[in-house]
Amino acid sequence: MNLHLHPPRDTWQGILQRPTFETRQLEATVSDILKDIKIRGDEAVRDYTTKFDKVNLENFRVEKTEFDEARDLVSPELKTALRTAQSNITRFHEAQRMETQAIETMPGVRCWRKSVPIDKVGLYIPGGTAPLFSTVLMLGIPAAIAGCREVVLCTPPQADGKVNPVILYAAELVGIKSVFKIGGVQAVGAMAYGTASVPRVYKIFGPGNQYVTVAKQLVSRGGVSIDMPAGPSEVLVVADDTANPAYVAADLLSQAEHGIDSQVVLVCVNEKIATQVQTEINAQLSALPRADIARKALENSHAVIIQTDSEALDLINEYAPEHLIIATKNADNFSEKITNAGSVFIGNYTPEAVGDYASGTNHTLPTNGYATAYSGVSLDTFLKKITYQKLTKEGLENIGETVMQMAAAEQLEAHRNAVAIRLT
Repeated sequence: MNLHLHPPRDTWQGILQRPTFETRQLEATVSDILKDIKIRGDEAVRDYTTKFDKVNLENFRVEKTEFDEARDLVSPELKTALRTAQSNITRFHEAQRMETQAIETMPGVRCWRKSVPIDKVGLYIPGGTAPLFSTVLMLGIPAAIAGCREVVLCTPPQADGKVNPVILYAAELVGIKSVFKIGGVQAVGAMAYGTASVPRVYKIFGPGNQYVTVAKQLVSRGGVSIDMPAGPSEVLVVADDTANPAYVAADLLSQAEHGIDSQVVLVCVNEKIATQVQTEINAQLSALPRADIARKALENSHAVIIQTDSEALDLINEYAPEHLIIATKNADNFSEKITNAGSVFIGNYTPEAVGDYASGTNHTLPTNGYATAYSGVSLDTFLKKITYQKLTKEGLENIGETVMQMAAAEQLEAHRNAVAIRLT
């Protein structure tokens, strides 16, 4: 990690810049693939699956026999863990239901808002070096609670042409039946435009590499909604002398192992704790199977020593981390002052990993500073809000003059007349 000792405030943005990649050529490549899929459909998807995943597939849909086979390949212990996570995630998201409430804004004028599920949603689940079966729960559960009529899941095929068995078991657990062996840009394109095999959806959810991220952003310009802009995973840990350096190091490494473009940040009010954490990182790193990935990520990562808690708070809210761990003496009070973060983990016994898997909160979160304006995935992400109003004749008489005056001032005579004609 790169150490910064009491950096001036005007250097924070430069120090904490996220890893970047050249987007111009990337966008051009992704755009060409999406256009091809829009035109050639399944044929194009098949070609790109052969090219990028090195698998030749005639049929993309996962059949019932494959679900049955996958179920037998998942250990009883992991099945129990998944069911526990499912229970916690379900409980947390069910509590987000909002009752419809009608408001009489003035006599005879009633207004209300109703939550309606998005009919067709697409879930992208990364495969590759870290198949994220946990994301199936994080997206599939709120989709089911919301009542989405059609849920399509795409995930890359393995070298044997099958889907990771735990991904299939998790999909079955949350009631998802339409699973397709399609990854990368071609998965996003297939769900966005629809093909002979893959239904078109209205909104696409899920994390992915830089190609998937760009593909989601590009299709969103053409009328398909996406959950949020997303990029490489990140964590910021703020720690003082009450923190356990070994715990902090483990938390930092848990994000660093996601990918070489991940970023981890340590913020401390004294240099001693930063040094202790670095020592622990070195000790723990060698035992990790994904140590080479974590080492690369640590090259983009920083330990920042600042002078006061107030400065630390300002730095955190400016950085707007995806994950924020508060390992300080005053963690509860400190957490109340956070305005920009995807998800917050309070105290020495709250590792970020619990939120990734099973505490109940959703792990699909805004990255790359988007936590300044975006929320993580929740039940609301799978719902639309439709407003309603109903007026009695008395209600229109009460509000009519107000509307006519405003319409006339905006020189929209037809608007004014739509009220006036009812009152004459």
